[in-house]
Amino acid sequence: MSSNEDHVEYGNGDSDSFQKVKQRIKDRSKKVAETKERLSKQAEQTKELLSKQAVKIAKQAEEHERFINKVTHLIGVLGFGAFCFLLGARPQDVPYVYCLFYFIFVPLRWIYYRFKKWHYYLLDFCYYANTIFLVMLLFYPKNEKLFMVCFSFAEGPLAWALIVWRCSLVFSSVDKIVSVLIHLLPGLVFFTIRWWDPATFAAMHPEGTARRASWPYVEDKSYLWTWLFLVPLVAYSLWQLLYLLIVNVLRRQRLLRDPEVMTSYRELSKKAQKADNIWWRLSGLLGDQNRLLMYIVFQAIFTVATMALTVPIFLSYRLHVVFQILKVSASIWNGGSFLLEVMPRQVILKEKKKSETKLGQTQEIESTVVVGNGLEASNHHSETHQS
Repeated sequence: MSSNEDHVEYGNGDSDSFQKVKQRIKDRSKKVAETKERLSKQAEQTKELLSKQAVKIAKQAEEHERFINKVTHLIGVLGFGAFCFLLGARPQDVPYVYCLFYFIFVPLRWIYYRFKKWHYYLLDFCYYANTIFLVMLLFYPKNEKLFMVCFSFAEGPLAWALIVWRCSLVFSSVDKIVSVLIHLLPGLVFFTIRWWDPATFAAMHPEGTARRASWPYVEDKSYLWTWLFLVPLVAYSLWQLLYLLIVNVLRRQRLLRDPEVMTSYRELSKKAQKADNIWWRLSGLLGDQNRLLMYIVFQAIFTVATMALTVPIFLSYRLHVVFQILKVSASIWNGGSFLLEVMPRQVILKEKKKSETKLGQTQEIESTVVVGNGLEASNHHSETHQS
């Protein structure tokens, strides 16, 4: 009898221990779930706060647009002169100027683009490439292979985009200055590293050895094509896959819900359709449903062609100098066209919208006053009749 009682007590004790352990696991799971929920709420609140601040800053910038444009023009012209001086006096410091530009203006651009619903532009290839440039300059400045990949990006698709997409150097517009510098500055940086940096001269003419014809030292042309063409093309293909995954799969519903959210493809197709130009007609060769596919194909052809052109540019100093002059001249020419042709039309449209808005407000006030006076007169007449 006693043995049975002992067995029952032992069984009950074992059951109690199991229940306690089970309860502890439940309590811990509950705490983990509560912590996750709290962190999720905090992250959501932080994201909402940042978005509100971005909208607030962008609205304030729009309210003081003229003053900001004047300040931007002043700083832009002075900065352009200072950069030209730096190119001649201390070319080895140009990469640090580029890094400073990236850290200051890319976050500001995200704030402005977030307000405008253009933030998906920051997934474009130019920002992907510029991020790689930043990593190379800060952490691997003497890696010759990575330098060649970056050179191909900078003097290939990014450089030719200045000419093809008509980027305009307009000193009174922060957005246009940043757009030009995102595409132009990397090429100038790698030009100075390639030909003007004192460290490059030391690598080209090391003590106790024969003169080296170029830097990086290339014995085999296949090595040159590998690191200036094939490897950059693989890196580009990786970006294209990531871009399509994010924009056309993960964020597809978000883009369908809000047609005001802009991507590169949306903007280009919208402009091409409005102009009914050759690009719109070519993109429709396989039907409207395959325009995105045709856009990807055209972009791939453009990338392959421009990356192939980086090989002769890499080998020739004179050709590289001519190419720099061509890029700068194209952006300045486009800037002049914008100032003389596009901006006057924009000013007229803005003034027209303002006058229409003021006229509408005036008419609304007048109608309100008339109605109010009519009611007042009616009431007065009624009171007089009654008396």
